[in-house]
Amino acid sequence: MNNILIIIYIILLFDFLLERFLSILNSVKRNRKLPAELEGIYDNETYLKSLDYKREYENFGTIAATFSFILIICMIIFQGFAFADQLARSISENPILLCLIYFGLLVFVSDIIGTPFDLYSTFIIEEKYGFNKTTPKLYISDKLKGYLLGIIIGGGLLSVFIWFYLKVGNNFWIYIWIIFTAFSIFMSMFYSNLIVPLFNKQTPLEEGELRQAITEFVTKAGFKLKNIYLIDGSKRSTKSNAYFTGLGPKKRIVLYDTLLKQLNTREIVAVLAHEVGHYKKKHTSIGIVTSIVQMGITLYILSLFIGNPKLSEALSVYKPGIHIGLIVFGILYSPISTIIGLGMNMLSRKNEYEADRFAASFDMAEDLINALKKLTVKNLSNINPHPAYVFLHYSHPTLLQRIRSLSKYLPGNK
Repeated sequence: MNNILIIIYIILLFDFLLERFLSILNSVKRNRKLPAELEGIYDNETYLKSLDYKREYENFGTIAATFSFILIICMIIFQGFAFADQLARSISENPILLCLIYFGLLVFVSDIIGTPFDLYSTFIIEEKYGFNKTTPKLYISDKLKGYLLGIIIGGGLLSVFIWFYLKVGNNFWIYIWIIFTAFSIFMSMFYSNLIVPLFNKQTPLEEGELRQAITEFVTKAGFKLKNIYLIDGSKRSTKSNAYFTGLGPKKRIVLYDTLLKQLNTREIVAVLAHEVGHYKKKHTSIGIVTSIVQMGITLYILSLFIGNPKLSEALSVYKPGIHIGLIVFGILYSPISTIIGLGMNMLSRKNEYEADRFAASFDMAEDLINALKKLTVKNLSNINPHPAYVFLHYSHPTLLQRIRSLSKYLPGNK
């Protein structure tokens, strides 16, 4: 057992135990007395239902995570990664084809193994609590489209990656960084035009009270926006959402149709004002730049290690290959990725507060608070998570934190 393999075992075990510990903390905290600001958000029956929902998901998550942990440990101990390498090499020794076949095999088998868990989550748990609207036909259609996109986009980017590595050696990261950056910007601009229509129908928000209210707000806020779309999220779930996407002339606000059924006009405009706040405060641009810098750092670190044969030997593969190096690097890099993720979550939570304050600056604090409360109830969200879990996993402040922040801008508190 080489040192790299020992480190792999330590990382995998630490991640597994940390997540289970956080889950226990969250479970204990959730059942404690609610802060005064959160009392009355749920009626007693709905609150008990939300506790059952979260408890069932946590128990299911523990089973799924334990299964995944045991599976990857068995893959290492019983040389499953090496077996997949031999199988891929029996088909082709071409470096690009070898990588595509290898990752194709792993992704496909992983998806097959994970599908029963996904089916249980969608058609048992989500169905039990009234969220699921996905039909078996739609589920299969989504799977097939996901496979197709994975082959075209994932396979294409992986092929480009390997080609440049073979051509320019360790300096490949510079070229890949440029190409991946261009692709990321392209997808930021055209994702809603190219990818979303494969899964959902987007229609311009029709004329009426809501569109007029939105138009009046964006004019008042000095925000140029013509693209306001309604998406048929109700075909999969009763849960609601709204998001801002695109850059420049391609920017658009997308509202889930379920949102229109759950909130009134003022509350929807307040949610939209929050999304506009992200753009006005340049959170979108900063996020893209931050992701690009993070990608460059990751690729550079990868270039320092990918050629090391000990990476492949750690998984009992003694004929070095890029594909094995990528898998081992992915595991070894996960602690750094986690630390970066913590920083990104902290930045994201800060941005959410700023977007909330932007909405509040247009006297929408009360409407936004009401919207957040309603969405929390409709989604059976955990309103009392443990601070440690929030710190590590939440990209948004908790409901209590947002209510306390927004309450400062209510008429009686200004």
